[in-house]
Amino acid sequence: MSERISDAEHMVMEVLWAEAPLSAQEVVERIGPARDWSANTVKTLLGRLLAKQVIAHEEDGRRYLYRPLVARADYLAGESQRLVDRLFGGKLTPLVAHFAENDRLTSADIAEIEALLKALKQ
Repeated sequence: MSERISDAEHMVMEVLWAEAPLSAQEVVERIGPARDWSANTVKTLLGRLLAKQVIAHEEDGRRYLYRPLVARADYLAGESQRLVDRLFGGKLTPLVAHFAENDRLTSADIAEIEALLKALKQ
């Protein structure tokens, strides 16, 4: 993915990752409780995502059905790596240290990290 997606576009992507294909109106209905977006707003966001080639559409009578072209896992991997690269020089240890130094890690977080590290060592 060459172009980044905005927070609003990301919200549309989350809907499409959860269920696709969907029409613009169906996307509006699923986002509705979280935002008060009009159909025009959603159609604008869908147009931007089409231009960025992260979704595709197909005709279904008088409407279009939209589906993601980028898997959620691939998107998360790319965004995570960009964050680590930009803020921590591409290294994970300073990221974890930052959270630890700022009391952002709960006992449950630490236990999960320890379990993950133990599994990776095996």
